[in-house]
Amino acid sequence: MRGTIVLGGVAVLAVVTGIGAGAVVLIQRDHAADAAAYTTVSCNASLGPTTTGATGSGAADAANLKPDQLATVTTIIAIGKQRELPPRAWQIAIQAGMTESGLRPLNYGDRDSLGIFQMRPSMGWGTPAEVTDPEYAVNKFYDVLLEVPNWDTQRPGDSAQDVERSAFPDRYHEWEAMATHLIGDLGQVVNASGCGPDMGRALPPATKVAGAAIQFALGQQGKPYQWGALTTHQNSFDCSSLMLQAYRDAGVSLPRTSREQWRAGAHLPVAKSQPGDLLFWARDTSDPATIHHVAMYLGDGKMVEAQQNGVPVHIRNIEWTEGGLMDYAVRPGV
Repeated sequence: MRGTIVLGGVAVLAVVTGIGAGAVVLIQRDHAADAAAYTTVSCNASLGPTTTGATGSGAADAANLKPDQLATVTTIIAIGKQRELPPRAWQIAIQAGMTESGLRPLNYGDRDSLGIFQMRPSMGWGTPAEVTDPEYAVNKFYDVLLEVPNWDTQRPGDSAQDVERSAFPDRYHEWEAMATHLIGDLGQVVNASGCGPDMGRALPPATKVAGAAIQFALGQQGKPYQWGALTTHQNSFDCSSLMLQAYRDAGVSLPRTSREQWRAGAHLPVAKSQPGDLLFWARDTSDPATIHHVAMYLGDGKMVEAQQNGVPVHIRNIEWTEGGLMDYAVRPGV
């Protein structure tokens, strides 16, 4: 990480190193140049949730935060604004802090890891007193982030991982929706993506890949449902094996289960789904861990699915208000 401290708006020397390991390199940060370079962020479709305020956007998780955690979020946002960094940077820091410490300046951790981001003094991050000071820690995190190649054009959790170097890189995605809700609520940012009105989840149009996946899925109509169906044949399907094989036939790899497929592409509001996008159902729509079904949208209010025992692969109508439907769809391959 980089150890820049901001004192009266002046950048001090920064230390660059990985949290877990790496040589120490001294650099000089220019915060004015940082701000000029990052006045906007990419609308890349693979960035994941970037809108705020909608049902299922993380409001429930945010509501569970305690005052000390909210104080940390406020510090992250305030310093981000002071440094004129875009909301994407705040989002990444919130996701990292929630994952590493629950957004608390802990005085303990793995080995000598300390503070909001579990920085290690032994690796050149600063003294124990410094890395447990929220202002110091947040500035250091931002300095490291700005040295990550393409930090603002990849999914926020991936950028958090590039800073933190965790052995569990997928953990940061869990807090994506909550972070975007917080920067909209506490940060008072209407359009957190920086991509323009109603462009927070800007996505390219449906691709040839989606067309090929649809063609495969439609070709399986009438075949029986089988829970846990093999993905090495086309004799029968369950919901996620149909999606996996359809996209595999189109050249896109998807994980096996519906819950895993939820994280296998770009998210967009479900009502804006395009042909080929994946739709998901859950027992609790605020908790992706409860997802139990996935289907493929065909357009014109119709979808194809392998639904349940006794019901063959079929096309049916979809209502955007039906129970259990997740608020966001997934577009694989982008």
